[in-house]
Amino acid sequence: MFKAFVLPLLLLCSARLACAGANCGYQTCNLGDENSLNVHLVPHTHDDVGWLKTVDQYYYGANQKIVQAGVQYILDSVVSQLLLDPNRRFIYVEMAFFARWWLEQSDHVKSQVKMLVDEGRLEFILGGWCMNDEAATHYNAIIDQMTLGMTFLNRTFGPCARPRVAWQIDPFGHSREQASLFAQMGFDGLFFGRLDFEDKQLREKELKMEEIWRGSESLDSPNADLFTGVNENGYGPPSGFCFDTYCADEPIMDDNSLEEFNVKDKVNFFVDAARRQAKHFKTNHIMMTMGSDFQYENAIMWFKNLDKLIKYVNAAKKNVTVFYSTPSCYLYALNQADKEWTVKTDDFFPYAERPHSFWTGYFTSRPGLKAYTRESNKFLQVCNQVEASSYFKNHQNTLSRTSAALKAAMGVAQHHDAVSGTSKQHVANDYAKRLYIGRESCKSVISEVISGSASQLTFCDYLNVTLCNYTQNMQQFTVIAYNPIGREISRYLRIPVDGSASFDVVDMATGNSVASELVPVTEATTSVRRNRGNAASELLFLATEPALGYQQYKVTKRSVSTNFLKKNPISKTKGDITISNEFYKVVFDGNSGLMKTVVNSASQIETMISQQLLWYNASLGNSASNQQSGAYVFRPNSTNPFHISADGKAEVKLVQSDNPLVQEVYQKFSDWAYQVVRLYKGKKFVEVEWTVGPIPVDDKWGKEIISRYDTPMVTNGYVYTDANGREVLERKYNYRPTWNLNQSEPVAGNYYPVNSRIYIKDSKYQLTVLTDRSQGGASLKNGSLELMVHRRLLGEDGKGVGEPLNETGQFGDGLIVRGKHWLLLDTITSSQRQHRLLAEEIFMSPLVAFQNVTSDTNTMGSGSWLVAPLPDNVHLLTLATTPDGVLIRLEHQFTKSDDAELSKPVTVSLKNLFKNFQPTSVEELWLGANAKKDDVTRLQWKLSERTKRENRVYNFERPYYDVTNDFQTSLGDNFDVTLQPMQIRTFLMK
Repeated sequence: MFKAFVLPLLLLCSARLACAGANCGYQTCNLGDENSLNVHLVPHTHDDVGWLKTVDQYYYGANQKIVQAGVQYILDSVVSQLLLDPNRRFIYVEMAFFARWWLEQSDHVKSQVKMLVDEGRLEFILGGWCMNDEAATHYNAIIDQMTLGMTFLNRTFGPCARPRVAWQIDPFGHSREQASLFAQMGFDGLFFGRLDFEDKQLREKELKMEEIWRGSESLDSPNADLFTGVNENGYGPPSGFCFDTYCADEPIMDDNSLEEFNVKDKVNFFVDAARRQAKHFKTNHIMMTMGSDFQYENAIMWFKNLDKLIKYVNAAKKNVTVFYSTPSCYLYALNQADKEWTVKTDDFFPYAERPHSFWTGYFTSRPGLKAYTRESNKFLQVCNQVEASSYFKNHQNTLSRTSAALKAAMGVAQHHDAVSGTSKQHVANDYAKRLYIGRESCKSVISEVISGSASQLTFCDYLNVTLCNYTQNMQQFTVIAYNPIGREISRYLRIPVDGSASFDVVDMATGNSVASELVPVTEATTSVRRNRGNAASELLFLATEPALGYQQYKVTKRSVSTNFLKKNPISKTKGDITISNEFYKVVFDGNSGLMKTVVNSASQIETMISQQLLWYNASLGNSASNQQSGAYVFRPNSTNPFHISADGKAEVKLVQSDNPLVQEVYQKFSDWAYQVVRLYKGKKFVEVEWTVGPIPVDDKWGKEIISRYDTPMVTNGYVYTDANGREVLERKYNYRPTWNLNQSEPVAGNYYPVNSRIYIKDSKYQLTVLTDRSQGGASLKNGSLELMVHRRLLGEDGKGVGEPLNETGQFGDGLIVRGKHWLLLDTITSSQRQHRLLAEEIFMSPLVAFQNVTSDTNTMGSGSWLVAPLPDNVHLLTLATTPDGVLIRLEHQFTKSDDAELSKPVTVSLKNLFKNFQPTSVEELWLGANAKKDDVTRLQWKLSERTKRENRVYNFERPYYDVTNDFQTSLGDNFDVTLQPMQIRTFLMK
């Protein structure tokens, strides 16, 4: 069992000013010799928060049969070596490990470590709970895990520990939104290790290994812009200079009386390596990363040899100056060099390390874990909100349980080998277990606040497969639907029941009856749950929930149903099948059973849309390359996917009923691939629920399953995908904005991460598909888009995980995954508004719980924590308590170009926002909530003259690219907050 860390928020003195007795920050940096090549040696360790071993195993050094790695020993060893020599430096990154180690230390050790931090000898870089993935992570979870780690640092060490540089050395591709978030957290720069090999070759040639990365098209420059550098050697040392237990390189042997004396050779090799590297960079400063995965367990080996390397290279007088440094000091040296820098506006996806090796499979790998992580984020936000509502009433935290365990579990789950799906199976199981433990704690919190008892509410975790014994066996029960969004929403709930009787549903706030109907359980559902339940149907009704609050409905079983039988699916063998509501009509071909036409009745748009489930066969290597498909790499063995059924058709059935709330078509592609296509009354989308698995592998081929939508739209190779759930980037088939692509994999090389939505458009219309989890997506031909929903592989891609991505599931024959896509077909203008709001509703869908109906139930029919709903373009991103007050983040969730009205700036008052809480003071913080906005000023950078001409969006009245906050920071008496498009603002309210 892991420990849950309670991390309060403490805002201390300015992070750019020295605290009493401290001499930290840029003023401690060695900037070398302006007349020589300066080599910044950066001792570091890269400690994965789970990968080949679990977090606990990595920390303690357990399970040595897999790999020798023990983080506790690394930190013990490094601290002892730093104390021996004031010139030595070290950086540390992952707070999930460091926070645990810190709790185990004596007061004496803690005081020594604080001294090292204050003197800049031990420096924290990045500072998140983990080094998060950038493809499969949602921006909400990224912000939370960064806040968790940086808050721990602030509480423990004060502003000297505030990270100034982001350090994403291992993630497999890099998101533009990640750069935007880092900039808004107050970072001065970012360094990473992995980028496409062709991209790197061109950057080395053109001296563009370092430049300004513009992270947003909506946020006015320079608020989302970040100086970004690519590490020459990924994150390892140059060849021949690895000095660790795991290394094979020779140590520096400096006794010239011995035959093995090698100082001269080592110096010459190092100087040559430094000069080769320097040819790719603009200044006379370069950085060398001296460390790697789980190194420095015996830190004396590294430091003893680095001491000698520094001594002998500097003594050789070869116009190369070597010294201990950190990424922030290297960044500061670049800043002081006063060079001009170019600007990058796209991203670093997809990542290929060589031809035929595109790391695009992990966009989909372990789709069950991806969905569980996404849903757990919603659980955490609800848990934070109800904790805050309790604080509003009592002005103190009085709950018996807290959200701390789920915060820590979610922090770990964002790691680049966690939600990415690239860990070993036993580690993936551990990630899920941690999330489960945290969710169980939060269930108690939610129950205690809403019902008055930590055990009063019942939560059914398998509603998506119609499994809930509580509702199936009760004659009468209450449904509580909690809405974590700051505006009222209406959403259909589906509750498992036995189906032998009719039901009455009553809104407990108004006493009014609510229309409902019974929908039979599908064959797909029975295939998923197998022997774990036998509910025959689902009770369907529309729940309307207040902004940031809950609504309760009483459900009562009545008599035997008289109309249930005629709602059973009826096979259709002749003619087309049509379902419709007020907004959409969907037509299925009577012969093939496939979707063929979608009509938007409101916008009078009709187009052919053929949708089906298909599969690529996973490569096991061929004459072009021995590269296989695996957890990281997607490499199909052909460019054309295969039909799941032999004839390319689907068995199709239609659910019929009088005046239904929902119309459904059931599609069966095989015994392991199903779909339900739904139209709900009053809803402006088409819902496609897919159920895939167990994927058969008896033919010895791994299979990668896609859902493909084909239209006659003229899209000219363009497709649009979101970045971490926020802004959208334009993609083009077989094209990269910054270099001439030599495409080796026409399928995998055109896949991109899809976190919440993907769309194609022509001159008039737009087809948008929204997802319930991160997936890989592409447009491989005109008018087509596809999303990979599941993959099961027998090969292994050789990227380190050491086992095939062959999830066998609970029953041992293969994992079954169920998910949903939501289709929008509309004008381009209307689509932008709709997909923003619908994406918010999907991501923060209602949390449903149940309880008995008794005379002493002390709950109201409904409740909201807000005095009034928020505007549609404002999203309440964070509402959480800290020991110092209430932390709140408000987000403008529209871009500058999304909507004529909703893209305008919007003002919200914090004065009368929450019930029972009137702030007496409000402080604006950086996005990571670890420093006041006024206490941190970011570094300034010059732009090249060519960049100025090509990027007229920048304000060039100032001679420097002034990286300061241009937005409003002062609040009036009403604590009015004005949000610009895509802006997130963070506040501590007391």
